[in-house]
Amino acid sequence: MALGTAGRATRSPHGEGYSKGRERRQNIIRTASAQFAQNGFDGATMLDIAAACGISRAGLFHHFADKEALLTAVLEERDREDQERFLPYVAAPSGGIGVLRGIVDLAGHNRLVPGLIDLFVRLSSEASGSEHPAHAYFTQRYQRIRSGTARALRTAARAGYLNAGVDPAEAALDLTALMDGLQAQWLFDPRVDMASHMRRAVDQLLNPAGRRAFDAFALPPAQ
Repeated sequence: MALGTAGRATRSPHGEGYSKGRERRQNIIRTASAQFAQNGFDGATMLDIAAACGISRAGLFHHFADKEALLTAVLEERDREDQERFLPYVAAPSGGIGVLRGIVDLAGHNRLVPGLIDLFVRLSSEASGSEHPAHAYFTQRYQRIRSGTARALRTAARAGYLNAGVDPAEAALDLTALMDGLQAQWLFDPRVDMASHMRRAVDQLLNPAGRRAFDAFALPPAQ
């Protein structure tokens, strides 16, 4: 089953306007995210999501054609937030170190959003079956993350920051798997320090020059 297309907020004939429609849509997405995290995709129903939002089922369908469309919106919102947070690390001239620092910082940030971590851990497991509506999304997402991380590692190698013998593609796979595994472990035990474990893994890839560059990296001031 393919993911549907997220519904769009529309202007009300009663002058409600786009702003209020967008606000309601965002509230639906936040509520659906919590429902999917708690009950999984199959266990969450549009009726339950509508009730949690304080709107009718028909009102929910006004914004989203079906549950697949709502799931699409939830995942796209998470991606949008992550990409906005990660963009400064990618854009900074750092010989690939910015992306590695961004990975560690993201692991630290993730403990502040336990609902989203729960959602992704649950859905990524559910979506391993090809029939799941989020299967293609997670397949493409993992490919994108591994590709971007490998690209950063190749840049770091050219800058002379990596230990000899590091295979960027293999290391990217290892870092991605570690991040996912740490998130699952953290849900069971919040004492798990995800950022420190990610930092240790990155340090093992870097030579002394790379570790100095990592420690010296700082994001440019916000414009």
